[in-house]
Parts: sequence; structure tokens; C-alpha cells
Amino acid sequence: MAKYFDVHPESPQPRTIGTVAASLRSGALIAYPTDTCFALGCRLDNRDGLERIRSIRRLDERHHFTLMCEDFAQLGQFVQLDNNVFRAVKAATPGSYTFILPATKEVPRRLMHPKKKTVGVRIPDHTVARALLAELGEPLVSSTLILPGEDEPMTQGWEIKERLDHVLDAVVDSGDSGTEMTTVVDFSGGEPEIVRRGAGDPSRFE
Repeated sequence: MAKYFDVHPESPQPRTIGTVAASLRSGALIAYPTDTCFALGCRLDNRDGLERIRSIRRLDERHHFTLMCEDFAQLGQFVQLDNNVFRAVKAATPGSYTFILPATKEVPRRLMHPKKKTVGVRIPDHTVARALLAELGEPLVSSTLILPGEDEPMTQGWEIKERLDHVLDAVVDSGDSGTEMTTVVDFSGGEPEIVRRGAGDPSRFE
């Protein structure tokens, strides 16, 4: 049964955020809000959590997982950035973008695209997500909470708790979330390629 945490959207309660972070360190899989949609999240070294995300969303090995990072300094530990890409990504973060980039050795192989050795990264512009990442001190392996066969992500914490109670360990709720996913930009070839148009303005990468 998933624990339910009601968090203030602008002033997240430190004790509650600390409790959620502690559960993540103990191997929890959570649903949490971002500036676009609710996401599923677990720690980098949580093999079971990763497989549970794959199972919930029915994902194959080609799926690009996203490392949700607190800030640019943390993001830079996990992906390779040349000067031009560095400037372009930094100018668009935090925000509603996911960037696909070559992974560093800090990224477990199971999280990389099997052929390209790339991984998705983003820095959310969301107070609760940023507070949780700051408390945890490391990225969250994340994937948008959209269920198989459905057209849009789930938007309400209580519904997530109701429908996924048996497969999640915790639901962090700070109010209704959106349905528009991030804009995904692939920089793995050096030049930006827009893979998905979403909440972030894609024109800056065209």
C-alpha cells in the first residue's frame, strides 16, 4: 500500500520531504509532481524500482529514462557536454525540457539506451520536485506517469494513489499536475534534434 504525502506546492514541509527522501534511500518507488506531469521515480541504484517502472508502463529496453536533476552542476556529472551544448542546455534550464545526451560512467549501463549509450536529463522548474532532489542529494531515475493504452498522463494524486496503490510505495501530491509532457531534444549527435514537441518552446532549438 502506497503512503500518501500531501505537500504544500510553494512551501514544502521539510519533515515530509525528508520522510520521502528517506523512503527513496530505502528502495521506494514513488509518484511525484514536476512542472509538466506526474512522474515515477526511484534512486539510480534501485534495480527493482527500475523494473517496476518498466512493468507499470510496459517499456522496452529502448526507452530513454530521464535523470531528474536538482541543478546544472549535478546534471553535468551524468552527461557529456561540449561548449556549444553546455550553453544551449544551461540557457533552457530549469524548465520543461528533456535533453538526450551521451552518458558518463556515473550512469549505470541499465539506464542507458543499449546502442547509443545515451540518457535523458532534465532540471524541473517545480518547487516540490526541486526540494525533494535537494534533500536526496542525487538524481531520480524518472519516467512520465502515463499508463499503457492511455493518451494522457495521470494528473491527480488521489487517483494515482487509488489506481496504483498496489505497485507504488508513496505518492507525493502538491495539487493537480498538467498533461503536457516535456519537449525532448536529442543532442547526442552534436546538433539539436527535436524528438518530441511538448511544454517547452521548441523554437529555440530549431
